[in-house]
Amino acid sequence: MLSYDQITLDSFRTSWLPASLNAAMLRLDKIHPEISGNKWFKLKYNIAAAKTNGCSGILTYGGAYSNHIAATALACKEAGLPCTGVIRGEEHQRQLNHTLQTAANNGMQLLFVSREKYRDHKTGQTLFPGYHIVPEGGHNAAGAKGCEEILSVFPTTAYTHILCATGTGTTLAGLINSAQPHQQVTGIPVLKGAQYLEKEVAALLHPGGTSHWQLLYEHHGGGYAKKSPALIDFINSFYNETGIPTDFIYTGKLVMAFRELAQQGYFPANSKVLLIHTGGLQGNLSLPPGVLSF
Repeated sequence: MLSYDQITLDSFRTSWLPASLNAAMLRLDKIHPEISGNKWFKLKYNIAAAKTNGCSGILTYGGAYSNHIAATALACKEAGLPCTGVIRGEEHQRQLNHTLQTAANNGMQLLFVSREKYRDHKTGQTLFPGYHIVPEGGHNAAGAKGCEEILSVFPTTAYTHILCATGTGTTLAGLINSAQPHQQVTGIPVLKGAQYLEKEVAALLHPGGTSHWQLLYEHHGGGYAKKSPALIDFINSFYNETGIPTDFIYTGKLVMAFRELAQQGYFPANSKVLLIHTGGLQGNLSLPPGVLSF
């Protein structure tokens, strides 16, 4: 099991943060260089279930730059479980990118399928009978259960608002399930047109929960993995002011959304805002050298 000792809770202040607000970043990116951020929390109980049930291995899904794929490969290696990743898109006719090469080096078998076949959630399952199935991004009840532990790494009950970037909604669901009744939990979807997340998140919530939550859909920056010069400039300036590195797919967009909301007066005076760093820094390796200042 990974130790949470490396995780830190970093308060920060920037030139754009109103004096009436306090903000901090829960640095899940520090938990492990490859099983980074929220990935271990989503995998923890899936791996436990695979071992308890005597499964032959783990079968999971993701794109060519999936942080989940890279993390699952190493987590399974450390757990002594074979694993296969069903990869969206035909196999590259060139050298594997950093994400897929890392996964392969850690023992993951890669199964490339067309985008059409990928949409069939049963793709690959008949080829690997007896494998524990982990949906894309760890999006299942076991994944959400692990993410319920995120807010217990440090005392977090004093925070009035909790924000996290949202892909599948698994982490958001775990945060909602474990948040206090006085805390507002907000998800920032990084995909365009992701209103379907409302149902995806709700399906993983405990019945009778008392947490307040919402999704704000207008901060996707053009869509998943889309980047702009403004986003890159912001990521660099945030790092220069705080020393906190972010990625352009998830946490960079989260912090940029937080800046916009703070400047719009979205948060009441004296609010204490906790941002969840969900890792994913390895995704920055797809950028040309020198684009980021860290």
